[in-house]
Amino acid sequence: MNPLFAGLMKEAAHLTRNGRLSEATDAIQRALRGGVEPPPASPVASKPTLAETDVIDVETRVIETEPDTHETPVTPEAPSPREPATTAQWTKGSFAHQGRSIDYMLFVPAEVPGQPVAPRPLVVMLHGCTQGAADFAAGTRMNEHAREHGAIVLYPEQAQRAHGQKCWNWFKSQHQQRGRGEPGLLAALTQHVVEQQQADRRRVYVAGLSAGGAMADVLGHCYPDIYAAIGVHSGLPHGAAHDMMSALSVMKTGASPARPDADATLRPTIVFHGDADTTVHASNGLAVLAGAAPGEVSEGRSPSGRRFTRTLYPASAARGDAEHWRLHAAGHAWSGGSAQGSYTQPDGVDASREMLRFFLAHRLDDAAQG
Repeated sequence: MNPLFAGLMKEAAHLTRNGRLSEATDAIQRALRGGVEPPPASPVASKPTLAETDVIDVETRVIETEPDTHETPVTPEAPSPREPATTAQWTKGSFAHQGRSIDYMLFVPAEVPGQPVAPRPLVVMLHGCTQGAADFAAGTRMNEHAREHGAIVLYPEQAQRAHGQKCWNWFKSQHQQRGRGEPGLLAALTQHVVEQQQADRRRVYVAGLSAGGAMADVLGHCYPDIYAAIGVHSGLPHGAAHDMMSALSVMKTGASPARPDADATLRPTIVFHGDADTTVHASNGLAVLAGAAPGEVSEGRSPSGRRFTRTLYPASAARGDAEHWRLHAAGHAWSGGSAQGSYTQPDGVDASREMLRFFLAHRLDDAAQG
C-alpha cells in the first residue's frame, strides 16, 4: 500500500471514529483518486426535461411482513385490470418494507390506443454514490430507450440516512443476503411495481452504476427468481467485500476471482467497465464474470470514435450467457450517457441501448419463478 493511500485511510478511520462521516468520506475518495481533486461534474443543460417538469406524487404503499431470510418477500394482492396509458408517466413515490422505507421514481411509457394491454418488461436502475433517481435517469437516458421498447423503468433512490454519500451498502454482509437489508427492500419494491403496473414477471431486469452496479450483482445472486438478467457498469462482484476497509481495497486493486457462491446458477449478465477507471479498478468488471469461459472477441468504436472491446461468454450449466465491454481510455462514468446527468461519458458506446438489447433477449422460465 503506498504511503499516500495509507495516510489518507488512517485519516478516514480517525474521522469515522469521531463521527465526522462527511469528512471521512472525502478522505476516502481522495485516497481512491491518489490524492487528486475530483474533476468538475458534467454540465447540466438548462433545457427542462421530463424528469424536471412532469412529476406526479403518488401515495406511499406499505407492505407489512415479518423478516424472512429464505422466502421471496410477500407481495400485495393483484390489482384490478388497468386502462391503457395514452401518455408517458414520470412519477415519484415511496415504499416501505420490514421497517425500511425508500423513495423512487417510475417511468411508464405510453401505450398505443386500440391495442391490447400486454404485460411489459421492467428495468430497475440503481444509481451510484452522490446521485439520485432523476439525475441517474437523465444521465443514462434509459427512459428514451425504454420508450422505444415499451419498457417500464424503476429508479430506487438511496436515502442519505442509510449512507452519507447515498451509496448502496453493497460491501456490508447484512446487505448481501436474500431477505435482509437493502436487497430485501429492493426486491420487495420491484415486486410491488410489478403488481402495480401488471408488468411481465418473466422480464424483470436490474442494472446499476458503481455502487449501484455492485448492488445489482447482489440482487442477481440473491433473487435469481425475480431478475432475468443483470447489468453492471463500473461495479464490483457480489461478496467482494465485507466492510468499508475491504471495499476500499478491492476498489483500489481489484477483487479476487474466487466467488463464494461459485456453484450457484447465475443469471445472464452484461458488464461495462472503463480501463482507465481510477475509482473502481477495471479488474472488478472481469471478476463479476468469474468462472465464465470467454468466447468471441470483437473490437469497435462508438459513433464518436471511442474504442471498445466486446467479449461474449456463452451460457453454461453454471450460469447464463454474458457480455463484457472493455471501454478503452474511459473513466468512472456511464458510457454513452447525457451531460444532463452526472458521471457520464456522452461520446462512449451507448451502454443503455446495449443493456436493454441484452435484457430483452432473456426471460425467466416458469421453473425459475417457482
